Amino acid sequence: MTTTSLVTGGAGFIGSHVADELLALGHEVVVLDDLSGGFEQNVPSGVRLVRGSCADAAVVERAFREHRFDYVFHLAAYAAEGLSHFIRRFNYTNNVIGTVNVVNACVNHDVQCLVFTSSIAVYGPGQVPMVETMRPEPEDPYGIAKYTVELDLAAARRMFGLNYIVFRLHNVYGERQNTGDRYRNVIGIFMNQILNDQPCTIFGNGEQTRAFSYISDVARPIAHAVNNPAAYGEVFNVGAETPYSVLHLLAAVQQAMGKTTGVVHLEPRTEVVHAFSDHRKAEQILGYRSSVPLEEGLARMAGWVKRIGSRASPAFTGIEVSKHLPSAWRNHLASKE
Repeated sequence: MTTTSLVTGGAGFIGSHVADELLALGHEVVVLDDLSGGFEQNVPSGVRLVRGSCADAAVVERAFREHRFDYVFHLAAYAAEGLSHFIRRFNYTNNVIGTVNVVNACVNHDVQCLVFTSSIAVYGPGQVPMVETMRPEPEDPYGIAKYTVELDLAAARRMFGLNYIVFRLHNVYGERQNTGDRYRNVIGIFMNQILNDQPCTIFGNGEQTRAFSYISDVARPIAHAVNNPAAYGEVFNVGAETPYSVLHLLAAVQQAMGKTTGVVHLEPRTEVVHAFSDHRKAEQILGYRSSVPLEEGLARMAGWVKRIGSRASPAFTGIEVSKHLPSAWRNHLASKE
């Protein structure tokens, strides 16, 4: 009997790789994506693409009626963490209400398990290494939205018996990332700037530290987890082990790209300074270990970026709060006012 899975956001970066993994496992895969941040060419061959937004409850319900999904992998989100302060309504509509529509459909259509991609943004500042047992203290609307959904999933499991698995991801990079996005994915931003012979921009002094996770180290455990009942109802950190400063990252990216274009330091923005997580729980329950070192992952991504060339995405329209908006964004972000 065929296993059918839905991947929301499957035309995007991480979602398309999860769809690849599911195909390799023998699943029939349907992708729901409005193509606002993804690309139709990212959708793997053999996957059906349904165009639409998770924020539209009627679109979600129609997809669930037309297909009997065994598993749902919910990756659709607008994940610009720093920008989320200034697009609060948009953030909560897409990242909370959109997810609630998916949760409702999973309950109503008896889905076996819903896999949700959260973020280490739920932990907030001053908690490193980040461990799943820590009390979440998100400090930006994006992290708040992700943690809200985690709480809602726990409530849905208690009330309706909905199985779920939460993955808290961090700083994922690799092929198919939208390098033209100006507001998220620092590695993609750096590589796109280098392709255009522009200096790379860093907010603040560049001493912020992150662990950068290559896509295969994240997509594979997400896809395989539904086959492990011990993972149901659990929250897992997944991603790279070793934190690096943004300055170290920049040097490594320029080496991978084979070109040095300099650096421009912008005014600091409000963000967690040090963020990296502990993965022992995923190792114990899922048998998970990251395996791609930063230099190797950057080399793979750089080769792909050079093949596809420079990308450009339109500026985000609809800033809701302009107070304290970083000046580097102010000139190309349009307000609704």
